Amino acid sequence: MGSADSKLNFRKAVIQLTTKTQPVEATDDAFWDQFWADTATSVQDVFALVPAAEIRAVREESPSNLATLCYKAVEKLVQGAESGCHSEKEKQIVLNCSRLLTRVLPYIFEDPDWRGFFWSTVPGAGRGETGREPGPGQEPGPATLLQASLGLRECGAGRVGLDSFSLGPSASPTCSLLDTVWYHMAQRSQYLTASPRTELLKLVQRCFSEAMYLPPAPDSGSTNPWVQFFCSTENRHALPLFTSLLNTVCAYDPVGYGIPYNHLLFSDSREPLVEEAAQVLIVTLDHDSASSASPTDGTTTGTAMDDVDPPGPENLFVNYLSRIHREEDFQFILKGIARLLSNPLLQTYLPNSTKKIQFHQELLVLFWKLCDFNKKFLFFVLKSSDVLDILVPILYFLNDARADQSRVGLMHIGVFILLLLSGERNFGVRLNKPYSVRVPMDIPVFTGTHADLLIVVFHKIITSGHQRLQPLFDCLLTIVVNVSPYLKSLSMVAANKLLHLLEAFSTTWFLFSAAQNHHLVFFLLEVFNNIIQYQFDGNSNLVYAIIRKRSVFHQLANLPTDPPAIHKALQRRRKAPEPLSRTSSQEGASMEGSRPAAPAEPGTLKTSLVATPGIDKLTEKSQVSQDGTLRSLEPAPPQSSADGSPAEEEPSQTWREQRRLSSASASGQWSPTSEWVLSWKAKLPLQTIMRLLQVLVPQVEKICIDKGLTDESEILRFLQHGTLVGLLPVPHPILIRKYQANSGTAMWFRTYMWGVIYLRGNVDPPVWYDTDVKLFEIQRV
Repeated sequence: MGSADSKLNFRKAVIQLTTKTQPVEATDDAFWDQFWADTATSVQDVFALVPAAEIRAVREESPSNLATLCYKAVEKLVQGAESGCHSEKEKQIVLNCSRLLTRVLPYIFEDPDWRGFFWSTVPGAGRGETGREPGPGQEPGPATLLQASLGLRECGAGRVGLDSFSLGPSASPTCSLLDTVWYHMAQRSQYLTASPRTELLKLVQRCFSEAMYLPPAPDSGSTNPWVQFFCSTENRHALPLFTSLLNTVCAYDPVGYGIPYNHLLFSDSREPLVEEAAQVLIVTLDHDSASSASPTDGTTTGTAMDDVDPPGPENLFVNYLSRIHREEDFQFILKGIARLLSNPLLQTYLPNSTKKIQFHQELLVLFWKLCDFNKKFLFFVLKSSDVLDILVPILYFLNDARADQSRVGLMHIGVFILLLLSGERNFGVRLNKPYSVRVPMDIPVFTGTHADLLIVVFHKIITSGHQRLQPLFDCLLTIVVNVSPYLKSLSMVAANKLLHLLEAFSTTWFLFSAAQNHHLVFFLLEVFNNIIQYQFDGNSNLVYAIIRKRSVFHQLANLPTDPPAIHKALQRRRKAPEPLSRTSSQEGASMEGSRPAAPAEPGTLKTSLVATPGIDKLTEKSQVSQDGTLRSLEPAPPQSSADGSPAEEEPSQTWREQRRLSSASASGQWSPTSEWVLSWKAKLPLQTIMRLLQVLVPQVEKICIDKGLTDESEILRFLQHGTLVGLLPVPHPILIRKYQANSGTAMWFRTYMWGVIYLRGNVDPPVWYDTDVKLFEIQRV
């Protein structure tokens, strides 16, 4: 009965607030205390008892009452932080205020006239029990609200919470200070209830969510004022807060002691806390690295091994992240993220006996930020095989999401991370480690290395993913190009997949159907050239596959350029139902225990994403010199080699021109011409492959005739002991396309990050449901 009476009284208070036509004085404590002093409502109750329509009605018809409600709630949070919340009643008041503000904030942010409310003074407010007026310029909001939310160390919400969140308001001389930082504070409260801390973190997250109610800005320099304050020097506890958030995420082990079905027997209050900590962390790290020049930004001559500290940005969280340097800290962070990313992949003999987390997208964004802002961490990740503990889960997520239109953002973030890693030589070297841990994926069974796994998954994405993934094809093949000079031995399965992609992309109807499609052929030819020139000895499987599919290369060399042939190819395209040929792909049996990638169920919610820049804007070409360092290549006009043959790489100017034409192609205004085909056909890097075929095909045919061979194993054995030393053209320099930070990707990450938070936060209770979000569109599949 007590609970029912409490809810009834709370509902009566809400009705009184919505029906009062006159402003209620801030000194009327009897009225305002109805919202938090005498109730014990859960967060679900608050959302049910305070309807959206009534919040909007108060906002429009009685704005002063809504303003006073917010001010009084913040005031109670401050009083709780200062007093220490020693009684249960005080703890409940703090939680009630936090839940009420969590409910109201989105409706304040959606109205442009109200967004400045927390940055303005509230005349006449604050005279309550203390009888004191607020000082000049006193604000109800940002500093006070954020600091008070984190300053509840002494109350139950703080002391039962992670002490590392116990940040007292810096303006108050009576607040208690932190005793220690980093994991010592986390360990002391490791086994205590995390629910109150989670709710306070949710309140902080709702403060940050003002960004969702602003349209995407063309310039990424626009900063979130809430985040700006939170990560500024005004918050003198920014360092312990940052380290505590990071530790909360990386120290979490959802499996624990591994007792089967323990997640069904006991509720885990730490997972919601870790999820909120991860979301707060990635929002505070939303910083455009392209706007802050850095000698180690990894896009020009710098590498991950550079030892120079970048200049510190104004965002202290980014500054602290970029300055982490101890190997034990790197190990702790990497192991923690790898453990959480691998959690959904865990296989047990008892079905569903292990807890599976759902916040892997937030973890991927966090890992991206770590690698992008801290090049020493990136080098640490790549200097051992630990990077493969990140690679395998990413490939699993990519393969699993390839048919689901609601997870396009997940596909992009996974590919972007692999693109960033592939710009470093060590990543390609680590891929040569044998792949022995069999994660169930619906891909062909193979025996090989992690490089084989990467190529097989990429092939699956390209040939059986949904249509919206086609803009990612450039990125996928760029990753393969970057690692190809270091791949020592591809399996026959992976070699056949690469040849099948070339066969599909080199059909005339596909080449002539869009202005940029021929780039995919250039990428694949560059992959073959890199392996032949730098890793020929161990790649007999690929050489054999090239010999078997030699007709594809001859067809490319003799590609028709006359208008009737182009027209005929386009006519064939109109009859083709599939974007890519899937014949001869030799799929074979999928791994045991795997499930086919399923499309999204009709009605699934998704958020829109801004367009990503083309691969020419995402990357910058660097040339590997003899000592292993990278030298940035400036855009240069087309040049011919010494013998008059065309240069093997496609010139940057032509690349940009074709990119310009691609938009016209998409709108149906572009059509291929003979001049266009001739402009890139002459630059196809076929010389090395043609020379290989010229030398090896007669030898293989002779052996087959002389020995009557019908078994390919004998041919492979011959190719393993063969050599092309002195017969191939002079090896070309290795070109690496390194990711470069730019404003386009910064805006994409912002919309993707908030889209993930929106969808994850719109359940039980739906925090942002039916609010006027402008950063992205909410769509149904």
